[in-house]
Amino acid sequence: MSTTEMVWFKSSHSGSEGASCVEVATSPITVHVRDSKEIQGPRLALSPASWTGFISYAATQA
Repeated sequence: MSTTEMVWFKSSHSGSEGASCVEVATSPITVHVRDSKEIQGPRLALSPASWTGFISYAATQA
């Protein structure tokens, strides 16, 4: 599955005014992250384990 065929969804923590828009798409082996304001720009591709570690860390920083 290419990243253009993926279903992207916006983070529930993204700003309602479009200031901080993070989008995520998942596949069985990768979690993809991008800036919704720059959909053709750089993207991160993380393993599910790395994504889980990131989310756990980010939750403690809020």
